[in-house]
Amino acid sequence: MTAPDPPSTVIPPPDSLAREAPAAVLAALPEARAVGGCVRDALAGLPVHDVDIAAPLPPEAIVARLRQAGLKVFATGLSHGTVTAVLAHQPVEVTSLRRDVATDGRHAEVEWTTDWREDAARRDFTINAMSLGADGRLWDYFGGCEDLAVGRVRFVGDPATRLREDYLRALRFFRFQARYGSGAPDPAAMAAIRAAVPGLARLSAERVWMEIKRLLEAPDPAGAVALMAEAGVLGAVLPEATELPALARLVALEAPREPLLRLAALLPAGLETAPLAARLRFSGEEAGRLAAWRGPSPDPAAAGDDLRRLLAERAGALLAKLAWLAEARGVAGDWAGFRARVADRPRLDLPVQGRDVLALGVPPGPAVGRRLAALRAWWKAGGCNADRASCLERLRELAAAGRV
Repeated sequence: MTAPDPPSTVIPPPDSLAREAPAAVLAALPEARAVGGCVRDALAGLPVHDVDIAAPLPPEAIVARLRQAGLKVFATGLSHGTVTAVLAHQPVEVTSLRRDVATDGRHAEVEWTTDWREDAARRDFTINAMSLGADGRLWDYFGGCEDLAVGRVRFVGDPATRLREDYLRALRFFRFQARYGSGAPDPAAMAAIRAAVPGLARLSAERVWMEIKRLLEAPDPAGAVALMAEAGVLGAVLPEATELPALARLVALEAPREPLLRLAALLPAGLETAPLAARLRFSGEEAGRLAAWRGPSPDPAAAGDDLRRLLAERAGALLAKLAWLAEARGVAGDWAGFRARVADRPRLDLPVQGRDVLALGVPPGPAVGRRLAALRAWWKAGGCNADRASCLERLRELAAAGRV
């Protein structure tokens, strides 16, 4: 017997439901509702960017209705009942209501249902299990609205069961705690997460990094990261992250809200980052940025020629990041003043290149590199002030003296 729906309340529908694509989807599927994060954020008064919609219909019926209404439809996740409808270049994910048939801690086998409560019961947290009609009627089966109001992140139903279904939910808990939680965390959730730590080894590196990155994007992730450490989760998925006070100071300094910068603050000085980047499957760009931010701290008093020498090695944006990290680690110095001096300063490049050496008659090969290295040393010794003409003259002098 299907459980009765809870009494529904009415809230002003978020503007996102009136956008062209979501409105067209809801018009084609009048029994559908907005679900998940867009409902949560609308209630929290936060901007809503993406709208996800669910409908009590099998995927084939959803596709037929949407195409009949003139929307383009793509089968982006058909095995899980999800299609993407596109109108005016706006994508909207539409998913059939589901029940879990089997789960293994990473993946779930599902079948379709028409029971909204059953679909809500398979979601992770109460604040993500609400649904909203186009008319503003809110359905809240598990007390998510109240939890959101008091800053409580709570699993739907039994926390241990939800975690066994997908161990990634242990990491998601801390991400949502950072964004929506206040006060002490839910004790039942924390107890279940501590017991589920061994299951985290089953997660793929890509999923782990995705969640860590999204956690570190929160306005202030420091408290949630400390909770992760307390529960044994941080040590299981990111054992290198031991400098929790540095992260807290970086956040307090109002440094740029960049996940990689915050990760760099969590890592001890001198740590080789390549193994970490490989394990978590960083992109080449991510690995390069993290490695660059692990360099030695610049001299915060550098000015004039000394500052130009620093800029010959690193652009001002990178020097500013190193300054944020140094200040977060408690290194003494006027780091705010240093950042002001390097802000928006480009890297200083040697005014000549290899082709200029070749134009002087030097044959291609190691001699070109030696000439440029000698020239660069002379240029830096002079505070990186020599212009192109002066550098070319110095090249000729080196050649005449047979120095290189």
